[in-house]
Amino acid sequence: MIERPFVTASTPAPVRRTVSLRAAGVALILDLSDDLLPAVAHWGADLGPLTAGEAAALVDAGVDPVGQNQADEPVRVGIVPEGWTGWPGRPGLSGSRKGTAWSPRFRVIERLLDDAPLGAGHTDAAAGTLIVRAEDAGAGLGLTLRVEMLPAGLVRTRADVTNLGDDDYALDALTLALPIPTVAREVLDFAGRWARERTPQRTDLGVGTHLRENRRGRTGADSAYLLHAGVPGFGFAGGEVWAVHTAWSGNHVHYAERVFSGEQVLGGGELLLPGEVVLGSGQSYTSPWLYGAYGDGLDELAGRFHRHLRARDQHPSSPRPVTLNVWEAVYFDHSLPGLIDLADRAAEIGVERYVLDDGWFGSRRDDTSGLGDWQVSAEVWPDGLGPLVDHVTGLGMQFGLWFEPEMVNVDSDVARAHPEWIMSADRDRLPVPSRNQQVLNLAIPACYDYIRDAMVAILREYDISYIKWDHNRDLVEAADRADGRPAVHAQTLAFYRLVDELKESFPGLEIESCSSGGGRVDLEVIERTDRVWTSDCIDPHERQLMHRWTQQLLPPELMGAHIASGVSHTTGRGHSLAYRASTAVFGHLGIEWDLRAAPADEFAQLGAWVAFYKRWRDLLHTGDVVRLDTGDETLFGHGVVSADRARGLFAIASVERPMTSMYGRVRLRGLDAERRYRVRPVLPAGELGGMLPPPWWGTGAGDTAAHSAVTAERLASGSGAVFSGRTLQFAGIAHPAVFPDTTVLYDIEAIDVV
Repeated sequence: MIERPFVTASTPAPVRRTVSLRAAGVALILDLSDDLLPAVAHWGADLGPLTAGEAAALVDAGVDPVGQNQADEPVRVGIVPEGWTGWPGRPGLSGSRKGTAWSPRFRVIERLLDDAPLGAGHTDAAAGTLIVRAEDAGAGLGLTLRVEMLPAGLVRTRADVTNLGDDDYALDALTLALPIPTVAREVLDFAGRWARERTPQRTDLGVGTHLRENRRGRTGADSAYLLHAGVPGFGFAGGEVWAVHTAWSGNHVHYAERVFSGEQVLGGGELLLPGEVVLGSGQSYTSPWLYGAYGDGLDELAGRFHRHLRARDQHPSSPRPVTLNVWEAVYFDHSLPGLIDLADRAAEIGVERYVLDDGWFGSRRDDTSGLGDWQVSAEVWPDGLGPLVDHVTGLGMQFGLWFEPEMVNVDSDVARAHPEWIMSADRDRLPVPSRNQQVLNLAIPACYDYIRDAMVAILREYDISYIKWDHNRDLVEAADRADGRPAVHAQTLAFYRLVDELKESFPGLEIESCSSGGGRVDLEVIERTDRVWTSDCIDPHERQLMHRWTQQLLPPELMGAHIASGVSHTTGRGHSLAYRASTAVFGHLGIEWDLRAAPADEFAQLGAWVAFYKRWRDLLHTGDVVRLDTGDETLFGHGVVSADRARGLFAIASVERPMTSMYGRVRLRGLDAERRYRVRPVLPAGELGGMLPPPWWGTGAGDTAAHSAVTAERLASGSGAVFSGRTLQFAGIAHPAVFPDTTVLYDIEAIDVV
């Protein structure tokens, strides 16, 4: 796939240059021949060490013959696709100098592998970093491409473009692409909305572009999240699959593209608005990281992200504290006696973190006023927050506080004093309101300083360990009001800088990324925060699906999962405490419920569930996530298995009534095929009614009364059963007959080696 110019006696022979980056069963093999930008010769399963001849043959084996009515040279698709090669798809770099210099032809001037010059021939390396610098002197552009193979087997890449000319260069896009093989013909990505984030959707990859553009100014509840392409029918357990993720919290793009000659790529980057990035002489733009993941099945692919995130220095290492958020308990009704009562009840059942939500500041008695005035309301809190903070911390709990730093009500002191700080494409009118609020332009230094200083003042005055950081509207017509120029890019960078400054000033402070629920969930925001709020919908029926797919990128400990009140505030559905709690324990557990109104029996059961979570959270937050392909859309199965395969906790959830009266056998993956396991159903809080147990439970197989009650005592009288890991994976176990919206938990413990 290298350029083959006309050869004469004086023409130097092409310089063959290849490099293999290999880690965790994945290989990325790049062709860097001559002075061309890197092109991917192979991305997928590790091919093992290659000789120079084998690597050259691999490159040549990927070159298609020139077809009729095509360019006379084979198309070469680089990580930054270039139009001059004959590539008919999306270019990697798009921009111009008032209509010129729009099709650059970069020539590489330097190649470094882990900071050492890369020579000719073939280089075989483990996880490492390749940096390639190139220029197009005629276009006056410089390009630096960075390609990394991470220890978990993830690939990530980003690029810088620099204006080397004297006049301005208007940048329209810098998107990167990773080629995928033609066997990947089915696409999986995500849609969604508020309270229904990360809903999967599948389609065939045909000729053309599957394009997902996000113009919300935040990651978005309907973001593509991860864009996968794989062999038709790929599932959690198997089937080759590739995916990309654009790590950016502002406007962004993901795409899968197949051209008429058969080449396919997955790509992504930032979506730039018109005129948003204009590079003056010597100025540069850096693209977001584009992450690429490969796996045999969705679980293996997701596991690479989980291992990468868990290996970071800043990854939360302490046991994830059980959290009470008071929003659905009190909303804007901030009464000190009521909030103290909530704190006492929370401490009684073992809650470890208490979060005061919206309504503590300014004139914020509802959602129409006061947003942006980050001073404690003297009307509601005449003695400040101190009495509540001191009471909460005196009970041994951490105290957390809600902020929405980027937003403002027009009815606020700050908006009246500084209307020029409100983002708008027209100085004479405001964008359409959303949730009665507008957006503050943090790219204005004075605005940024005001917000930062107000937050710092609160954090210094009170013992605050945690911020729930919200962002409750899209950025519509988001521009600097003074000149109307779009400013989403600058706003996103300012948000990152603000979080970084607060983290540096307050070591140990934890921050949750919330954005109308799960509207700001991406790998760049998670570099700075300690968990995400999965969704404003806490209905466990909805959360089953959202948890299942949020974990395609994030491990459970980064996923806020709360036990809701008996009737969901967002859907009106009612569920048992057992279903609500068994759904929430497979994340970072919290409670979003007015405990003052909880019936005494449910309050006691809630304490048992909190204790259960604390016993299991070490496994839940370090083990491998397993999601089951049950073959039945009414039955969701998932679990977590320890790295040594000695222990597992699985949940089988009935989300609808099945077509048949019984579910049959459910197969459990992720265990050691050669070990024997004792499998026991567990009821953390006692009785679970509406269940007809199978005989292998050993709880009274002769009881055939429909919907007989199963109790903890009956489970203790039985001992479950012993199976080999191979039996559990390939034969499975019978699941009880249960009502819809019922979860059964299974404790799986290795007892010996076969």
